[in-house]
Amino acid sequence: MLTPFDQVVEVIRREGYHRHRGQEHSNVVSLGVFNDLLRGCVALRQDFEAKIVNRWLNVRTPGARQRKIDLLVGEPRYARDAPDLDKLRVCVENKSVATAHRNRDARFDDLMEALQVLHRVKPEAVLLATVMIGVAERYLNIPDKVKSFYKDRPEVFKSKIVPRLSSGDESLWTEFSWAISENEEDDPEKTVERFRQLPTRPPGHTHALGYDYVLLVPVYIDNVNPPRVARKSLGIDLDREYEQMLDVLCKAYTARWHLR
Repeated sequence: MLTPFDQVVEVIRREGYHRHRGQEHSNVVSLGVFNDLLRGCVALRQDFEAKIVNRWLNVRTPGARQRKIDLLVGEPRYARDAPDLDKLRVCVENKSVATAHRNRDARFDDLMEALQVLHRVKPEAVLLATVMIGVAERYLNIPDKVKSFYKDRPEVFKSKIVPRLSSGDESLWTEFSWAISENEEDDPEKTVERFRQLPTRPPGHTHALGYDYVLLVPVYIDNVNPPRVARKSLGIDLDREYEQMLDVLCKAYTARWHLR
């Protein structure tokens, strides 16, 4: 099946490289998950079509240390241009450890902090975390190194380098050997183990601090070879997991907002 992560891979293939510090790929995931939920979850679709709920991207949470939530579904304020944060219904946070696995602890901490903030704001909200996990052993760092090298010659980078990226041009490894980030062979497995430590909660236990679902997504991204979703890798069957995730979120939404 086509998932939002396939759409992200297609964006990377089209652009040539993974912009690991940007928000664009997270937006693709957020909108893809929302649209799939909308198609498959009758309760959510009814509420959205009746304009009881709306969806927003990158909404700041309340509090001294404000966070941006990647996707928020909830009831709007009177002006309908902003959500009522006391009436959240679905929240999605997307993270990526597709390149440097040394960042897994920082991304784990981000998801834990987001969970705590959202639980304080609205314990009943349906909470999803997605994490793209890279399986490539090495990665050509385009945004921070190669592109920066051409900062005074952006036209050369765009016309001479970008068309070669994600195309299978193995000479890039030699030409830009100083821009390679190496991963240990067992880094992907360690990253999976780390994110499996995120707390999750059983259906109906809205008092418990936990995500309703944590979706781990293996991807192959090195900016030299064509990117792809590693559909059955790291013991994860993505298509089965994605279908299960949609089912769990829909049942939770229906139980919390339509069967009370």
